[in-house]
Amino acid sequence: MKLSHALLATAAALAVVQVTGCAVARDQQTVGAYIDDTTLTTRVKARFAKDPVVSATSLNVETLNGTVQLSGFAKSAAERDTAERLARTTDGVKSVRNDIVVR
Repeated sequence: MKLSHALLATAAALAVVQVTGCAVARDQQTVGAYIDDTTLTTRVKARFAKDPVVSATSLNVETLNGTVQLSGFAKSAAERDTAERLARTTDGVKSVRNDIVVR
C-alpha cells in the first residue's frame, strides 16, 4: 500500500515539474535545487527525531540552497546547541542559521 502512495507522490511531482517548467518557488529555484533542499530538510529532521536531547516537534527546519535555518523553542541551551550540531554535520548542508530561542 505504501509503494502505491510513493508512486502517486512521484507522479504528482513529475506533473508539477511539467506544469511549472524548470523553475519552482518564488525565487526561481530549479527543480533539482528544490529537491536537494527538501532532502536536506528531511535528513536534518530525521536526525532530530532520533536524538534524545532534541525535541523534533518543537523545532522547525527550512532549507534554501543548502543553507539550513533552524527556528522554534528549545528547553535548554544544550538542546539548541545539539540541534545546530546535528544540522551542521548532516551530509550536504552548506551552512546553518540557528534562530532557535531558549525558554
